[in-house]
Order: sequence, then C-alpha cells, then structure tokens
Amino acid sequence: MTRDPQHDKRGGRNGRSYFRRFSLEERHLRGILLILLSLVLTIIIVPKGSFIPDHYFPGDVASRDIKAPKDILIPDLELTEKKRVEAEEAVLSFYDFDARAGHDVAERISQALRLLHREVGKGSSPDSLHKEVEGILGLTLSDSDLNALARLPSDPEWLSGLRTTLQKAFSHQVVGNRQLFQADKERGIIIRNLESRTEEPGSALDEVLGPTAGLERVNAQLREIEGISSEGRRVLLGVVQNLFRPNLTFNKEETDNRKRQARELVKPVLFQVKKGEMIVRVGERVSEEQIVKLRALRDSGTDYDHVRLGLGLMVCALLLVYSTHRFAQTNIRKYRPQNKDLLFLVSVFLGLFALIKLLIFISGALESAFPYIDSTSYYYLFPFAVGAMLVRIVLNSETALVFVILSSLLFGIMFGDSLYIAFYALVGSFVGAHWVRHCKERTSLYQAGIRLSIMNALLIIGIHLISGRAFDPQLIYQIGFGLGSGFLCALIVTGTIPLVEYIFKYTTDIKLLELANLNTPVLRELMIQAPGTYHHSIIVGNLVEAAAEAIHANPLLARVAAYYHDIGKIRKPLYFIENLGMQENKHDKLAPSMSALILMSHVKDGVELARESGLGEPLVNIIRQHHGTSLIKFFYDKAKGKEGAGMPQIDERDYRYPGPKPQTREAALIMLADAVEAASRTLTDPTPARIQGMVQKIINNIFIDGQLDECELTLKDLHNIAKSFNKILGGIFHHRIDYPEPAYKEREPARRNNVEDLYREPPKETKNPEIAPAKSGTEDLKRLGMS
Repeated sequence: MTRDPQHDKRGGRNGRSYFRRFSLEERHLRGILLILLSLVLTIIIVPKGSFIPDHYFPGDVASRDIKAPKDILIPDLELTEKKRVEAEEAVLSFYDFDARAGHDVAERISQALRLLHREVGKGSSPDSLHKEVEGILGLTLSDSDLNALARLPSDPEWLSGLRTTLQKAFSHQVVGNRQLFQADKERGIIIRNLESRTEEPGSALDEVLGPTAGLERVNAQLREIEGISSEGRRVLLGVVQNLFRPNLTFNKEETDNRKRQARELVKPVLFQVKKGEMIVRVGERVSEEQIVKLRALRDSGTDYDHVRLGLGLMVCALLLVYSTHRFAQTNIRKYRPQNKDLLFLVSVFLGLFALIKLLIFISGALESAFPYIDSTSYYYLFPFAVGAMLVRIVLNSETALVFVILSSLLFGIMFGDSLYIAFYALVGSFVGAHWVRHCKERTSLYQAGIRLSIMNALLIIGIHLISGRAFDPQLIYQIGFGLGSGFLCALIVTGTIPLVEYIFKYTTDIKLLELANLNTPVLRELMIQAPGTYHHSIIVGNLVEAAAEAIHANPLLARVAAYYHDIGKIRKPLYFIENLGMQENKHDKLAPSMSALILMSHVKDGVELARESGLGEPLVNIIRQHHGTSLIKFFYDKAKGKEGAGMPQIDERDYRYPGPKPQTREAALIMLADAVEAASRTLTDPTPARIQGMVQKIINNIFIDGQLDECELTLKDLHNIAKSFNKILGGIFHHRIDYPEPAYKEREPARRNNVEDLYREPPKETKNPEIAPAKSGTEDLKRLGMS
C-alpha cells in the first residue's frame, strides 16, 4: 500500500481548515457557557449577596460587619411620630354655630298659627287641619294641643312679638353636651358661623348654655308673653321644647380632617449615616436603632441600583472565571478541559450554588422553629466541598484546584463578603478533593467524609478564635454542623456520581471498580473464547498496577485498562499464538501483509467492543493506543525475506499499527507491560539476570522507536517501571526445588512461529546468562531497571 502525496497535501489543507473551523466553533461554545455561568450565578447570588443586608431582630447576633455603602438619610420614626401627634393635639376642636336655628323655630310656629287662625276663621274645624299643622311643625300633636294652639291670639302684632321673643331666646349659643364642651373649651375651640361662613376662635365661652339651661331661658322668655292662657302657654312651651335643638354643634369630621392635614404637614425627622460608617459589627447583639439603620439601608436601593449592582457582579464573575480559566490553561499542564468537561463544570457550579441558596432559605425558616440556634450556625452544615469532590473524581486534581478557587471566592460574595465562609469553603473543598483522588474502594468516599468532618470542626474552632468571640452555645452547634457536613458531602457525592456517569458518559474510579470485576460479560467471553489472551491480560494488569504505583500514576485505571486492552481478540482468537494450544498456526497459510492486517484489526475490534459495552472513553483510548504505531517486526521481516526482483517494494508503514501513540502514562504502561509479558514467554531459562536484560531491551526498543514521545513518562519513570517489572516477573518465574519423583513429564517447548508480539525482538542469548546485555548504541537506555 502506497500513499498519494497530493492526497496528503490536500488532506493537510482540509485538515487545517477543519481545525480552524472547529476551534472557532469551540470558542463560541465556550464563550456561551462562560456568559451563561456568569448570568445564572449573578441571579443566584444577588438576592443574598453583599448588596442586601441580613434580616435581624432585636437581640440577634450579627454574623458579619456591615458598613454604609453611601450617605443615607434615615427617618427617625419614633421622633417623627411624636411630632405628628403633637401637631394633631395642637388642632383646636371645630364647632359650627347656626344663628338661624331660633329664627327657623319661630317661623315654623308662626306659620302653623297663621294657618290655624286663617282656616278656623273660615269656619273649618281645627281637627281637619291636624296633618297640615303637624307637617309644618314636624311634631305629633294631640287634639287638645291643636285646639289650644288654635285659641292663641291671632293678632299679627302678637305673632310678631312671639317671633321676636323666640329669636331672642335662641340667640344664645347652646351645645348638646356641656361636659364635653367644657373639656374642649379649656384647650380652645374654633367656631364657624354657618350663616356668614366665617371662623373665629371661641370667645365668651362662659355664656354658652347647655340644653337644660337653654330650655329654661326659652321658658322664661315665654312667660313674659301676655294675652295667652296657662293652657296655651303650656302647649306652646311643649312645642318649643320639641323643636328646640342646640345651635352650637361639634363637627367631628372637620376636626379629624384638620388633624390629618396637620399630621401630613409634619415632615419626617431625619438623621444621617455617613458613607463608611459601621452600622453593626460581627458578634454584636443588634439593637433597635441598628435595625432601623439596616432597614433603611435595605430600602434605600432602587430597582436601578439593583440592576446596576447585578450587572457589576456579572462582569466581575465573568472576568474572574475567564482569567482563571485562561491562566490555568496556559500554565497548568494537565488543565485541558474539553467542551464536555466545561459543560460538566458549569452544571456543577450552577447546581452547587442553587443548592446552597436553597439551604440558606431553609436555615432562615429553621431559625423560627429553633430560635436558640442562629441561622448563621446552619451555614457550617452546608456541603461546600461537594463540587470539588465531584470534579476531582470525574476529572483531575488540576481542574479541581481551579474549581475550588473560583467557587470559594464566589461563596464569599454570596454570603455578604464573608471572608470566614470563603476560607471555610476553600479549605474544606481542598480536603474533600484530596481524599477522593483515588477511590480504590467504595468506602473511600465516606473515609474522605470523616476526614472532612474533622477538618471542618478544627476550622470552626479556628474561625471562632480569630473572630475574638467568647465561648457560647452556638459554637457547640457549629462544631456539630461541621461534623455533619462531611458526612453530608460524602452522601451527596455517592448519590450523584452514577447520575454524572450516565449523563456525561464519564468513567470514574467508581465505574472502574465495577469494571474491575472479572465476571463482567466481556471478560467472561474473553476467558471462554481466548483463554490465553485472558491470562495474558491478568498478568499485564498485575504488572501495570505495580508500575503505576511506582510512578504515582492511576493504578486502578491502569489495571482495569489492562484487563480490557486485548478484548478485540475475541473475534479472531485462533489467529493469536497464546490461544492456539496444539492447533495448527493459521498464519502459515497467509501472506505476511494479511497476517499484519489481522493483527492490527484486534485494535479496531477492541474499540468497537469497548464502545458497545460502555467502557468509557479512557479505556477506549487506551485500547486504541496500547500498540501505538509500533512495527509488526516478525511479519515485516518475513515479507522482506520474500521480496524479490520485479516485486513492489515493501512499505514499512503497512506493517505498523495505525496508532495513535500513547497519550497518557497509563496507556504507555500498558504498551510496555504488554510487550514485556509477551517477550517473557520466550525465555528458556528465566533467571533474574535474563529477565532484567529482557525488560531493559524491550523498554529500550520501544523508547528508541519513539512510541513514548507523546506521553509524560520521564527517564526516571522508565527506570522505576523496569524495576517494578523485574520484581513482578521474578515472582512469576521463580525456581522451585526438585521433587523426588517428577509430578509430570516435561513436554518439549511448543513451536512458536507466528506470534503477534514477536515483532518485539527478544533478548539475544548469551553464552553467560549472568552477563548484562551489550550496549546497543548511544540512544539506548543504560542500566534500565538496575538498582
């Protein structure tokens, strides 16, 4: 197989165009995620941020220092109310004086008498005028009273004198309740003349009469009238008494209106709080005066202020997240989040802050139910470390570091610029993330929760000492909540990890623990279909686990990936020498190029089976990379040996695996262990020296071939890996003492012609097996694995 240079060139141009387009789309997506994160965090934080002071009641202990952000004029409600009450009391009682009251009574009586005299003079009976007279007077009269009125003098001069007498009798001011009037008179009153519509302060109030005195005055005036009988005088006095009404009345409605106006005219009494003035200090008991100031501070903000402050917070959050992300991406080697990782981080951010916001509301409600526990004490129960633990389990320590820094700073803002909360969340998140770095057992999460609880308790004691507060029962509650926070974090993470794995398709250490079970369907099929490959994978797993521990890689990922790295051999197991047994080698009848294609196909088949089984991208990538671009040397040499004149030249690239080369230390470990384990089978006398020489040569060849160029293994790592391999293989190929009688009859070594891993040259036999292998050149690794 040959390649078209023009095709490569076009592919290169198309590839560069594709990557530019991909990079542009990726930047757009990341920008959208950044803006979305900043916007939603602002919406969550603002209602409980530093912009709105906490709600306190008299006697509550302040959880933080609160200063006035600007000059504020605060109304003194108590003093304002006092002045308004004084203004109301200064309003004089308002009375109406009806000067026409006596004239109206005299006119009605005169009109009734004229009607009687006129109709009786015409010969009518007084009884027939009963209704008309009652209608004029507005009274009910008996027949005798009506006849007595009819007998009164009808002389116009007498009637005029009666009218004058009645008007004179009603000319004095008369009130309905003399006692109430006396109380108002002492404070002063205003009298309004309904006839002239003028108002003037009450004068000569001692002459104001009560109802009884007014009637006596009328009676006295009527006695002076001559020309009437005693019966007529009695009836006339009764009529006057029934028509008598006070002419000076208290106008309650007008008095209340004037008091209300006087109250409204009093402007609020204000006192000033200067910008930067300390309103309340942390740990102090809040007084009534401080509560007034806090309420004024809360009410002083307008909608425009809230929008402006929210916009400012969004800009700051945007810059904080962006600058931290860019710095980490440039300077932290392992901080390389993909779009899926960024989506996961944004989801964790928003979910965590929404949870904390909900718990803030719940803590406020619990304070009402349990008033002996401050709402701020519940803050130490909040699971601040959940996000960092999730990120560390799913991604890596570097990403968790960035997450912890960002979340802790934003938590401080969310809790009203609280440095203590920010510090508490920062340290707790670091502790939680550290202890879940390698979950080799399911109990690791709860062990991390216990350590986090202990650290939380110590932090709470330290914060209490820093704040300078005296010992109080709240410290006991806070320590208890801090201990509970660690267990709460472990519980939430345990329940959340399966959901994260399902939604985002991550392979976490928890998932690896499940895949490490050798009874999974894929491994059981591998054991049945390809038992030699299965046994080979188990040994490779032991090799890479020990090596990963030696170089501080992920032992669990390395071991599980080793179990599954050759599952592609399930589809053609008999084309691989470890599964042949005593059967005929199928490669004897195939062309070298076809054999090479079959060997390469197990990588592709393994990737497909891994995806079908849902093993996750980390394992899929290791399966794809565990051979890198290494040469299938056995069949390449075989093809070169058959090459003759007139035949196409053998292209080495046709006998190399498609790659890519190992990108991680775990993938490189599996490549090395895979080759070492296969080559170790070829040793006729596996002494420690021969094992050491074989390991050194295999690692040296892989290193020289450039297969380790794209991973992060150092020369020191390779030395430790070789020492680890020597130790494990030395245990596998240990010597036993001879039994007196052989337990079995040794068989001759099976013929090994075509084998997948013979492309890696085995160590050459030396006459003295104890002598170390000879130097192979300036590029070789020297004394690899020797102590």
